[in-house]
Amino acid sequence: MIKWQIVFGLVVAFLLGCAAVDVEPGEDTATRSEAVTHPVVIQASVPADAPVVYVAGNLPELGPWHPAALKMAGDGTSRSVTIQVPHGHNLQYKITAGSWEQEGLGPSATVLPSFTATITEPVTLTAAIAGFRTDPVALISDWRGSGVKGDLTYWTDVTSTFLEETRHVVVWTPPDYAAHPDRDYAVIYMHDGQNLFDPRLSYTNIDWGVDEAMMKGAEEGLFEPAIVVGIWNTAARLKEYSPDHLAPQYARFLIEELMPRVEQDFRVKRGPEHTFTMGSSMGAIVSFYLVRDYPEVFSGCGCLSTHITWSEQQIAWYNGEDPTDANPVPFLLRSLTPDAAMPSGQRLYFDYGTEGLDAHYEQPTQVLAQWLETQGYRRGDTLNVEKYDGADHNEAAWRARVGKQLTWLLAPRRP
Repeated sequence: MIKWQIVFGLVVAFLLGCAAVDVEPGEDTATRSEAVTHPVVIQASVPADAPVVYVAGNLPELGPWHPAALKMAGDGTSRSVTIQVPHGHNLQYKITAGSWEQEGLGPSATVLPSFTATITEPVTLTAAIAGFRTDPVALISDWRGSGVKGDLTYWTDVTSTFLEETRHVVVWTPPDYAAHPDRDYAVIYMHDGQNLFDPRLSYTNIDWGVDEAMMKGAEEGLFEPAIVVGIWNTAARLKEYSPDHLAPQYARFLIEELMPRVEQDFRVKRGPEHTFTMGSSMGAIVSFYLVRDYPEVFSGCGCLSTHITWSEQQIAWYNGEDPTDANPVPFLLRSLTPDAAMPSGQRLYFDYGTEGLDAHYEQPTQVLAQWLETQGYRRGDTLNVEKYDGADHNEAAWRARVGKQLTWLLAPRRP
Protein backbone atom coordinates (compact mmCIF):
# COMPACT_ATOMS: atom_id res chain seq x y z
CA MET A 1 0.00 0.00 0.00
CA ILE A 2 2.86 2.38 0.77
CA LYS A 3 4.21 2.03 -2.76
CA TRP A 4 0.83 2.81 -4.30
CA GLN A 5 0.36 5.84 -2.05
CA ILE A 6 3.70 7.16 -3.26
CA VAL A 7 2.78 6.61 -6.90
CA PHE A 8 -0.68 8.10 -6.47
CA GLY A 9 0.85 11.22 -4.95
CA LEU A 10 3.32 11.50 -7.82
CA VAL A 11 0.60 11.18 -10.45
CA VAL A 12 -1.58 13.79 -8.70
CA ALA A 13 1.40 16.14 -8.53
CA PHE A 14 2.00 15.59 -12.23
CA LEU A 15 -1.59 16.44 -13.11
CA LEU A 16 -1.72 19.51 -10.91
CA GLY A 17 1.63 20.89 -12.01
CA CYS A 18 1.58 19.86 -15.65
CA ALA A 19 -2.06 19.40 -16.64
CA ALA A 20 -1.45 20.39 -20.25
CA VAL A 21 1.85 18.62 -20.71
CA ASP A 22 0.46 16.24 -23.28
CA VAL A 23 -1.12 18.89 -25.50
CA GLU A 24 0.93 19.50 -28.59
CA PRO A 25 2.40 23.01 -29.02
CA GLY A 26 0.07 25.25 -30.98
CA GLU A 27 -2.99 23.10 -30.36
CA ASP A 28 -6.32 24.92 -30.34
CA THR A 29 -8.27 23.32 -27.48
CA ALA A 30 -11.36 25.51 -27.88
CA THR A 31 -14.62 23.65 -28.24
CA ARG A 32 -15.58 23.28 -31.87
CA SER A 33 -18.99 22.95 -33.38
CA GLU A 34 -18.76 19.90 -35.63
CA ALA A 35 -21.88 21.11 -37.47
CA VAL A 36 -20.02 24.12 -38.90
CA THR A 37 -17.42 23.36 -41.55
CA HIS A 38 -15.58 25.38 -44.15
CA PRO A 39 -14.34 24.35 -47.59
CA VAL A 40 -10.55 24.42 -47.66
CA VAL A 41 -8.61 24.18 -50.91
CA ILE A 42 -5.08 22.82 -50.59
CA GLN A 43 -2.93 23.71 -53.58
CA ALA A 44 0.56 22.32 -54.06
CA SER A 45 3.18 23.42 -56.56
CA VAL A 46 5.38 20.44 -57.44
CA PRO A 47 8.12 19.61 -59.98
CA ALA A 48 6.87 18.97 -63.52
CA ASP A 49 7.88 15.29 -63.31
CA ALA A 50 6.21 14.70 -59.93
CA PRO A 51 4.33 11.40 -59.51
CA VAL A 52 0.84 11.04 -58.05
CA VAL A 53 0.62 13.34 -55.03
CA TYR A 54 -1.34 12.87 -51.79
CA VAL A 55 -2.32 14.82 -48.69
CA ALA A 56 -2.06 13.35 -45.18
CA GLY A 57 -3.14 15.18 -42.05
CA ASN A 58 -5.08 15.36 -38.81
CA LEU A 59 -8.57 14.77 -40.15
CA PRO A 60 -10.28 11.41 -40.65
CA GLU A 61 -10.43 11.90 -44.42
CA LEU A 62 -6.67 12.59 -44.34
CA GLY A 63 -5.90 9.24 -42.78
CA PRO A 64 -5.60 10.53 -40.17
CA TRP A 65 -1.95 10.86 -41.13
CA HIS A 66 -1.94 8.07 -43.67
CA PRO A 67 0.68 8.97 -46.30
CA ALA A 68 -1.63 8.05 -49.19
CA ALA A 69 -4.86 9.27 -47.61
CA LEU A 70 -6.26 11.63 -50.22
CA LYS A 71 -5.13 11.90 -53.84
CA MET A 72 -4.69 15.42 -55.19
CA ALA A 73 -6.15 16.28 -58.58
CA GLY A 74 -4.21 17.74 -61.49
CA ASP A 75 -0.96 17.06 -63.28
CA GLY A 76 2.15 18.96 -64.22
CA THR A 77 3.29 21.48 -61.63
CA SER A 78 -0.06 22.15 -59.96
CA ARG A 79 -2.09 19.78 -57.74
CA SER A 80 -5.12 20.55 -55.57
CA VAL A 81 -7.81 19.04 -53.40
CA THR A 82 -10.80 20.44 -51.51
CA ILE A 83 -11.79 19.24 -48.05
CA GLN A 84 -14.35 20.24 -45.44
CA VAL A 85 -12.78 21.35 -42.16
CA PRO A 86 -14.61 21.98 -38.85
CA HIS A 87 -14.69 25.58 -37.72
CA GLY A 88 -11.77 26.42 -35.42
CA HIS A 89 -9.85 23.24 -36.26
CA ASN A 90 -6.06 23.54 -36.23
CA LEU A 91 -5.48 21.80 -39.57
CA GLN A 92 -2.13 20.09 -40.01
CA TYR A 93 -1.09 18.33 -43.19
CA LYS A 94 1.79 17.05 -45.27
CA ILE A 95 2.27 16.39 -48.99
CA THR A 96 3.65 13.01 -50.06
CA ALA A 97 4.16 10.84 -53.11
CA GLY A 98 2.32 7.98 -51.39
CA SER A 99 4.54 6.92 -48.48
CA TRP A 100 6.42 8.45 -45.59
CA GLU A 101 9.63 7.48 -47.38
CA GLN A 102 8.56 9.87 -50.15
CA GLU A 103 7.60 13.01 -48.24
CA GLY A 104 7.65 16.44 -49.82
CA LEU A 105 10.94 18.33 -49.61
CA GLY A 106 11.74 22.00 -49.24
CA PRO A 107 14.25 24.01 -51.28
CA SER A 108 17.18 22.71 -49.18
CA ALA A 109 16.18 19.09 -49.96
CA THR A 110 15.12 18.42 -46.37
CA VAL A 111 11.75 17.09 -45.22
CA LEU A 112 9.26 19.89 -44.66
CA PRO A 113 7.47 20.22 -41.31
CA SER A 114 3.70 19.93 -41.24
CA PHE A 115 1.78 22.79 -42.82
CA THR A 116 -0.65 24.27 -40.30
CA ALA A 117 -3.62 26.65 -40.33
CA THR A 118 -6.49 27.35 -37.94
CA ILE A 119 -9.66 27.28 -40.04
CA THR A 120 -12.32 29.89 -39.30
CA GLU A 121 -13.54 30.60 -42.86
CA PRO A 122 -13.27 29.22 -46.40
CA VAL A 123 -9.67 29.51 -47.48
CA THR A 124 -7.10 28.38 -50.05
CA LEU A 125 -3.85 27.07 -48.60
CA THR A 126 -0.68 26.74 -50.68
CA ALA A 127 2.33 24.49 -50.32
CA ALA A 128 5.52 24.70 -52.36
CA ILE A 129 7.15 21.29 -52.83
CA ALA A 130 10.64 21.30 -54.36
CA GLY A 131 10.76 17.52 -54.73
CA PHE A 132 10.13 14.23 -52.98
CA ARG A 133 12.39 11.92 -51.08
CA THR A 134 13.87 9.16 -53.19
CA ASP A 135 12.14 5.80 -53.14
CA PRO A 136 14.13 3.96 -50.45
CA VAL A 137 14.48 0.77 -52.47
CA ALA A 138 17.09 2.42 -54.72
CA LEU A 139 19.07 3.61 -51.70
CA ILE A 140 18.77 0.24 -49.98
CA SER A 141 20.43 -1.45 -52.94
CA ASP A 142 23.20 1.16 -52.74
CA TRP A 143 23.71 0.87 -48.97
CA ARG A 144 27.50 1.25 -49.30
CA GLY A 145 26.82 4.76 -50.56
CA SER A 146 25.64 5.65 -47.06
CA GLY A 147 29.23 5.63 -45.80
CA VAL A 148 28.32 3.18 -43.05
CA LYS A 149 31.09 1.71 -40.90
CA GLY A 150 30.46 -2.01 -41.10
CA ASP A 151 27.95 -3.88 -43.23
CA LEU A 152 24.20 -3.63 -43.73
CA THR A 153 21.87 -6.48 -44.66
CA TYR A 154 18.37 -5.45 -45.75
CA TRP A 155 15.21 -7.52 -45.69
CA THR A 156 12.53 -5.67 -47.65
CA ASP A 157 8.76 -5.82 -47.27
CA VAL A 158 8.83 -8.16 -44.29
CA THR A 159 5.37 -9.52 -43.55
CA SER A 160 3.81 -10.59 -40.27
CA THR A 161 0.84 -12.69 -39.24
CA PHE A 162 0.31 -10.29 -36.33
CA LEU A 163 0.48 -6.92 -38.14
CA GLU A 164 -1.14 -5.65 -41.32
CA GLU A 165 1.71 -3.43 -42.52
CA THR A 166 4.83 -4.77 -44.18
CA ARG A 167 8.17 -3.16 -43.32
CA HIS A 168 11.86 -3.15 -44.14
CA VAL A 169 14.39 -4.46 -41.64
CA VAL A 170 18.11 -3.64 -41.64
CA VAL A 171 20.78 -5.60 -39.78
CA TRP A 172 24.13 -3.94 -39.00
CA THR A 173 27.22 -6.05 -38.34
CA PRO A 174 30.63 -4.73 -37.24
CA PRO A 175 33.42 -4.29 -39.83
CA ASP A 176 35.28 -7.41 -38.61
CA TYR A 177 32.20 -9.65 -38.35
CA ALA A 178 33.18 -11.87 -41.28
CA ALA A 179 36.80 -12.10 -40.10
CA HIS A 180 35.82 -13.68 -36.79
CA PRO A 181 33.47 -16.58 -37.60
CA ASP A 182 33.81 -18.01 -34.08
CA ARG A 183 32.64 -14.82 -32.33
CA ASP A 184 29.05 -14.30 -31.24
CA TYR A 185 27.53 -10.88 -30.50
CA ALA A 186 24.94 -9.29 -28.28
CA VAL A 187 22.02 -7.81 -30.21
CA ILE A 188 20.02 -4.58 -29.96
CA TYR A 189 16.58 -4.31 -31.56
CA MET A 190 16.00 -0.67 -32.51
CA HIS A 191 12.80 0.98 -33.73
CA ASP A 192 12.39 3.61 -36.48
CA GLY A 193 15.15 1.68 -38.21
CA GLN A 194 15.39 3.92 -41.29
CA ASN A 195 16.90 6.66 -39.13
CA LEU A 196 19.88 4.72 -37.77
CA PHE A 197 22.60 4.42 -40.43
CA ASP A 198 21.87 6.24 -43.68
CA PRO A 199 21.24 10.02 -43.76
CA ARG A 200 19.66 9.66 -47.19
CA LEU A 201 16.85 7.59 -45.64
CA SER A 202 16.50 9.36 -42.32
CA TYR A 203 13.52 11.60 -41.57
CA THR A 204 15.57 14.82 -41.39
CA ASN A 205 18.51 13.70 -43.55
CA ILE A 206 20.49 13.20 -40.34
CA ASP A 207 20.94 9.62 -39.16
CA TRP A 208 21.65 8.53 -35.60
CA GLY A 209 25.18 7.41 -36.50
CA VAL A 210 24.70 4.16 -34.59
CA ASP A 211 27.52 2.50 -36.54
CA GLU A 212 29.93 5.30 -35.68
CA ALA A 213 28.89 5.41 -32.02
CA MET A 214 29.20 1.64 -31.76
CA MET A 215 32.71 1.58 -33.21
CA LYS A 216 33.83 4.58 -31.16
CA GLY A 217 32.72 2.87 -27.95
CA ALA A 218 34.43 -0.36 -28.96
CA GLU A 219 37.68 1.40 -29.92
CA GLU A 220 37.71 3.18 -26.56
CA GLY A 221 37.29 -0.14 -24.78
CA LEU A 222 33.91 0.74 -23.28
CA PHE A 223 32.13 -2.34 -24.62
CA GLU A 224 32.21 -5.05 -27.26
CA PRO A 225 30.27 -4.11 -30.42
CA ALA A 226 26.82 -5.62 -30.83
CA ILE A 227 24.71 -6.51 -33.84
CA VAL A 228 21.93 -3.96 -34.40
CA VAL A 229 18.56 -4.88 -35.93
CA GLY A 230 16.72 -1.78 -37.17
CA ILE A 231 12.99 -2.29 -37.69
CA TRP A 232 11.59 0.38 -40.00
CA ASN A 233 8.39 2.07 -38.93
CA THR A 234 5.17 2.06 -40.97
CA ALA A 235 2.08 4.20 -41.44
CA ALA A 236 0.73 2.47 -38.31
CA ARG A 237 3.74 3.61 -36.25
CA LEU A 238 1.84 5.29 -33.42
CA LYS A 239 -0.44 2.31 -32.88
CA GLU A 240 2.33 -0.25 -33.26
CA TYR A 241 4.49 1.49 -30.67
CA SER A 242 1.64 2.11 -28.19
CA PRO A 243 1.21 -0.58 -25.48
CA ASP A 244 -2.49 0.30 -25.27
CA HIS A 245 -2.99 -0.36 -28.97
CA LEU A 246 -0.91 -2.57 -31.31
CA ALA A 247 2.32 -2.92 -29.33
CA PRO A 248 1.34 -6.42 -28.07
CA GLN A 249 1.06 -7.57 -31.69
CA TYR A 250 4.28 -5.73 -32.56
CA ALA A 251 5.99 -7.58 -29.71
CA ARG A 252 4.80 -10.92 -31.08
CA PHE A 253 6.15 -9.97 -34.50
CA LEU A 254 9.55 -9.20 -32.97
CA ILE A 255 9.76 -12.19 -30.67
CA GLU A 256 8.03 -14.92 -32.65
CA GLU A 257 8.88 -13.98 -36.24
CA LEU A 258 11.82 -11.58 -36.51
CA MET A 259 14.10 -12.78 -33.72
CA PRO A 260 14.17 -16.42 -34.93
CA ARG A 261 15.20 -15.20 -38.38
CA VAL A 262 17.95 -13.01 -36.93
CA GLU A 263 19.20 -15.85 -34.74
CA GLN A 264 19.23 -18.19 -37.73
CA ASP A 265 21.10 -15.87 -40.09
CA PHE A 266 23.51 -14.09 -37.71
CA ARG A 267 25.81 -15.09 -34.88
CA VAL A 268 23.96 -13.56 -31.96
CA LYS A 269 24.20 -14.54 -28.32
CA ARG A 270 20.97 -15.99 -27.01
CA GLY A 271 19.15 -15.02 -23.81
CA PRO A 272 17.87 -11.79 -22.27
CA GLU A 273 21.24 -10.87 -20.78
CA HIS A 274 22.51 -10.38 -24.35
CA THR A 275 19.34 -8.89 -25.89
CA PHE A 276 18.37 -5.20 -25.67
CA THR A 277 16.03 -2.70 -27.27
CA MET A 278 16.26 1.01 -28.02
CA GLY A 279 14.21 3.80 -29.56
CA SER A 280 13.23 7.45 -29.42
CA SER A 281 9.90 9.16 -28.73
CA MET A 282 7.18 6.51 -29.28
CA GLY A 283 10.02 4.09 -30.07
CA ALA A 284 11.19 4.69 -26.50
CA ILE A 285 7.70 3.91 -25.19
CA VAL A 286 7.67 0.53 -26.92
CA SER A 287 11.25 -0.16 -25.79
CA PHE A 288 10.30 0.26 -22.14
CA TYR A 289 7.17 -1.83 -22.70
CA LEU A 290 9.21 -4.70 -24.16
CA VAL A 291 11.60 -4.74 -21.19
CA ARG A 292 8.75 -4.45 -18.67
CA ASP A 293 6.45 -7.09 -20.18
CA TYR A 294 8.98 -9.47 -21.74
CA PRO A 295 11.89 -9.73 -19.25
CA GLU A 296 12.50 -13.29 -20.41
CA VAL A 297 13.52 -11.81 -23.80
CA PHE A 298 14.98 -8.32 -23.15
CA SER A 299 17.13 -7.19 -20.22
CA GLY A 300 17.68 -3.52 -21.00
CA CYS A 301 16.31 -0.51 -22.87
CA GLY A 302 17.69 2.79 -24.11
CA CYS A 303 14.81 5.29 -24.20
CA LEU A 304 15.65 8.61 -25.86
CA SER A 305 13.14 11.45 -25.51
CA THR A 306 10.46 9.08 -24.28
CA HIS A 307 7.05 10.34 -25.43
CA ILE A 308 5.70 9.64 -21.98
CA THR A 309 2.88 12.18 -22.46
CA TRP A 310 1.08 9.87 -24.93
CA SER A 311 -2.59 9.90 -23.87
CA GLU A 312 -6.18 9.69 -25.07
CA GLN A 313 -6.13 13.47 -25.30
CA GLN A 314 -3.17 13.41 -27.67
CA ILE A 315 -4.83 10.75 -29.81
CA ALA A 316 -7.94 12.93 -30.13
CA TRP A 317 -5.81 15.89 -31.18
CA TYR A 318 -3.84 13.75 -33.63
CA ASN A 319 -7.05 12.41 -35.19
CA GLY A 320 -8.49 15.90 -35.61
CA GLU A 321 -11.10 15.34 -32.90
CA ASP A 322 -12.10 17.63 -30.03
CA PRO A 323 -9.65 16.77 -27.20
CA THR A 324 -11.57 18.67 -24.50
CA ASP A 325 -13.19 15.66 -22.83
CA ALA A 326 -10.46 13.11 -23.59
CA ASN A 327 -8.46 11.69 -20.68
CA PRO A 328 -5.24 13.74 -20.31
CA VAL A 329 -3.44 11.25 -18.05
CA PRO A 330 -0.62 9.57 -20.02
CA PHE A 331 -1.19 5.88 -20.71
CA LEU A 332 2.12 4.98 -19.10
CA LEU A 333 1.28 6.71 -15.83
CA ARG A 334 -2.18 5.13 -15.88
CA SER A 335 -0.48 1.73 -15.99
CA LEU A 336 1.08 2.32 -12.57
CA THR A 337 -1.84 0.65 -10.79
CA PRO A 338 -1.76 -0.74 -7.22
CA ASP A 339 -0.84 -4.19 -8.50
CA ALA A 340 1.69 -2.99 -11.09
CA ALA A 341 5.17 -4.45 -10.77
CA MET A 342 8.44 -4.10 -12.63
CA PRO A 343 10.70 -7.11 -13.14
CA SER A 344 14.01 -6.72 -11.34
CA GLY A 345 17.52 -6.62 -12.76
CA GLN A 346 16.85 -4.72 -15.99
CA ARG A 347 19.02 -1.89 -17.33
CA LEU A 348 16.81 1.17 -17.84
CA TYR A 349 17.99 4.40 -19.46
CA PHE A 350 15.77 7.45 -20.02
CA ASP A 351 16.73 10.89 -21.26
CA TYR A 352 15.08 14.08 -22.47
CA GLY A 353 15.93 17.54 -23.73
CA THR A 354 14.39 20.90 -22.91
CA GLU A 355 13.21 22.13 -26.33
CA GLY A 356 10.27 21.24 -28.58
CA LEU A 357 8.27 18.20 -27.48
CA ASP A 358 11.03 17.30 -25.04
CA ALA A 359 10.18 20.39 -23.00
CA HIS A 360 7.08 18.49 -21.78
CA TYR A 361 8.87 15.34 -20.68
CA GLU A 362 10.80 16.16 -17.50
CA GLN A 363 8.06 15.93 -14.90
CA PRO A 364 6.31 12.75 -16.15
CA THR A 365 9.69 11.06 -16.73
CA GLN A 366 10.64 11.82 -13.14
CA VAL A 367 7.29 10.41 -11.98
CA LEU A 368 8.10 7.15 -13.76
CA ALA A 369 11.66 7.14 -12.41
CA GLN A 370 10.47 7.62 -8.84
CA TRP A 371 8.01 4.76 -9.26
CA LEU A 372 10.84 2.57 -10.55
CA GLU A 373 12.79 3.45 -7.42
CA THR A 374 9.89 2.11 -5.33
CA GLN A 375 10.37 -1.10 -7.33
CA GLY A 376 13.99 -1.40 -6.19
CA TYR A 377 15.78 0.33 -9.07
CA ARG A 378 18.74 2.53 -8.13
CA ARG A 379 19.85 5.56 -10.12
CA GLY A 380 23.33 5.17 -11.51
CA ASP A 381 23.13 1.41 -11.07
CA THR A 382 20.12 -0.18 -12.77
CA LEU A 383 18.40 3.10 -13.65
CA ASN A 384 19.75 6.21 -15.34
CA VAL A 385 17.85 9.42 -16.16
CA GLU A 386 19.62 12.23 -18.04
CA LYS A 387 18.52 15.76 -18.88
CA TYR A 388 20.09 17.56 -21.86
CA ASP A 389 19.66 21.32 -21.69
CA GLY A 390 18.98 22.84 -25.10
CA ALA A 391 18.36 19.50 -26.82
CA ASP A 392 15.34 19.24 -29.13
CA HIS A 393 13.17 16.33 -30.27
CA ASN A 394 15.00 15.28 -33.44
CA GLU A 395 17.57 12.97 -34.96
CA ALA A 396 20.42 15.46 -34.54
CA ALA A 397 19.86 15.50 -30.77
CA TRP A 398 19.65 11.71 -30.56
CA ARG A 399 22.77 11.28 -32.69
CA ALA A 400 24.70 13.44 -30.21
CA ARG A 401 23.94 11.16 -27.27
CA VAL A 402 23.19 7.67 -28.61
CA GLY A 403 26.66 6.54 -27.57
CA LYS A 404 25.76 6.98 -23.90
CA GLN A 405 22.81 4.60 -24.24
CA LEU A 406 24.97 2.05 -26.04
CA THR A 407 27.52 2.22 -23.24
CA TRP A 408 24.81 1.83 -20.59
CA LEU A 409 23.43 -1.29 -22.27
CA LEU A 410 26.63 -2.97 -23.44
CA ALA A 411 29.31 -2.12 -20.87
CA PRO A 412 30.19 -5.05 -18.58
CA ARG A 413 28.07 -5.10 -15.45
CA ARG A 414 29.82 -4.21 -12.25
CA PRO A 415 30.11 -7.12 -9.78
